[in-house]
Amino acid sequence: MFSKGQIIFGIIFFLVFATIIAYTYRKDLKIHKRFYAGSVWILIAFISFILFISAIKFFFK
Repeated sequence: MFSKGQIIFGIIFFLVFATIIAYTYRKDLKIHKRFYAGSVWILIAFISFILFISAIKFFFK
């Protein structure tokens, strides 16, 4: 399926990418707190909407 080199490349790529993303997020944390203060409520509303749609589909099946 995948060669050993491709698997190693994938693992190294993922680790480097995750490290860069974490570093960038930590660097911009003050900006995120100021501009995205209420975004957690948007996330909760979105998850609630998806659960509501799933419940409707489950009960009216």
